Amino acid sequence: MFGKIKRSPPQGGRNKASVGFRVKRIITVPPAVRVRIAPSPTGHLHLGTARTALYNYLYARRNKGTFVFRLEDTDEIRSQENYTQDIIDGLKWLGLNWDEGPDIGGPYAPYKQTQKIDHYTEVANKLINRGHAYFSYETPEELAAMKEAQKDSDTAHRYDNSHRNLSKEQVEKYVAEGRIPSIRFKIEEPRVISWHDNIKGEIAIEASVLGGDMVIVKSNGVAIYNFAVVVDDIDMKMTHVIRGEDHIMNTAKQILLYEALNHQVPEFAHAPLIFDLDRAKLSKRKHGEAVHINKYRVDGYMPEAMVNYLAAMSWTLPDGKEFFTLQEACEMFDLYKISKSPAVFDVQKLNWYNAHYIRSLPLDLVTERAKPYLTMLETETYTSSELEQIVASVRDGLTMLSEVMAATEFYFLKKLEINDELKEKALSKDTAKKVLETTLKHLGDLPFGDHAGCKAVVDNLGKDLGLKGKDLYWPLRAALSGKVQGPDLGAIISILGPARVKARLEDILCLCA
Repeated sequence: MFGKIKRSPPQGGRNKASVGFRVKRIITVPPAVRVRIAPSPTGHLHLGTARTALYNYLYARRNKGTFVFRLEDTDEIRSQENYTQDIIDGLKWLGLNWDEGPDIGGPYAPYKQTQKIDHYTEVANKLINRGHAYFSYETPEELAAMKEAQKDSDTAHRYDNSHRNLSKEQVEKYVAEGRIPSIRFKIEEPRVISWHDNIKGEIAIEASVLGGDMVIVKSNGVAIYNFAVVVDDIDMKMTHVIRGEDHIMNTAKQILLYEALNHQVPEFAHAPLIFDLDRAKLSKRKHGEAVHINKYRVDGYMPEAMVNYLAAMSWTLPDGKEFFTLQEACEMFDLYKISKSPAVFDVQKLNWYNAHYIRSLPLDLVTERAKPYLTMLETETYTSSELEQIVASVRDGLTMLSEVMAATEFYFLKKLEINDELKEKALSKDTAKKVLETTLKHLGDLPFGDHAGCKAVVDNLGKDLGLKGKDLYWPLRAALSGKVQGPDLGAIISILGPARVKARLEDILCLCA
């Protein structure tokens, strides 16, 4: 990309008009895009975090950049290894593979904040030496009393900056008392922090609403989020920070830190939050496990459906196409076209996407993903090809793969249970026995392996008997599947094969008798 053109002045006193300008082109190459997802392993992978990861991934791939996975694990009490694994597994399930991270390394390791504690302290000390930060000696009790005193105020709680300019004697007194200080960053007021957000547009925040001088390193030596994330993003050369709009106030604080550290501020983009149908923010407290990606993995949602839906909640392809692959999204993603309005999570819409992908993805892939839900059944009684046909026969009726066991169980049962209601509905008429006997008699005419052919034979038998519709199909469905609704009848007959069809017809004929 060409930068601005620098025009050199005339040389050696020659006539400017006759000589003209000597034009020197300065070529400026923008830094390669580097973005990150930096979850805290204090809970399972949230839908909002997954969508943020997706947008970062798409932006990196669209711009041939780098997608980084980083763990913000300084919360020693709430961080758990099982949450870390859940987040990693969830992102990989979605297909969002990173280029650098704690599991694969990279040029800017370490990618876990707990491995950088000393580094954060070093940077904080630099801020102290530059006059941007200071040691603060308040006890937890004193801070609590300050908060209590402000409780009846109309303004939000804020630190009063009382330790910003301690005298030498005051510091010596606190040290003698054994107080261990935190480190606070100075937030100068009055001041407006403003930036152009790549989704929200122009944003301006008054420094007075940021709560006063903020702690950046706690008294136990652990760096606070707003400080650690800035240090990490500088260390890892992040060019863009794409995250939820609930971080806008954090962004204002972080911009001040970038300035104090004499570093260029990255470009920010704040995506809208995800709400439920009642326009309430998705939260574990209100929505339980429904906010976690793992629930949808366990329930048998397709990752393609989840990626498609998460992307489409606030962004669409230029041509308005509703169903698109991750690769298509990578090729077309436009950060600036993300909606500013809140996204709405509608599980029925997700179900619609999921049903589409169950129907349309390659049968062998769907079957392989369905197998974990069939472990209670004797699947080994069928060949791999037959198992695919079983899944094919029911997939048009599935919303989630976890439904596949209930839908296909009848194929594997050695003996069907026919309850009184089904017997009355499908087998009570005199014609029912005739249908079963005739089918059994013509068993050799059925072209097993040919779904349509088996259905055609049944229809021809119906013509001979003068029967059609429920009178023809329901007795056979009841006898072969134990239901009157379900897969195509021709598919049921074809897949069950001659031995199973014969045995089931004979069993039900005894019941009819």
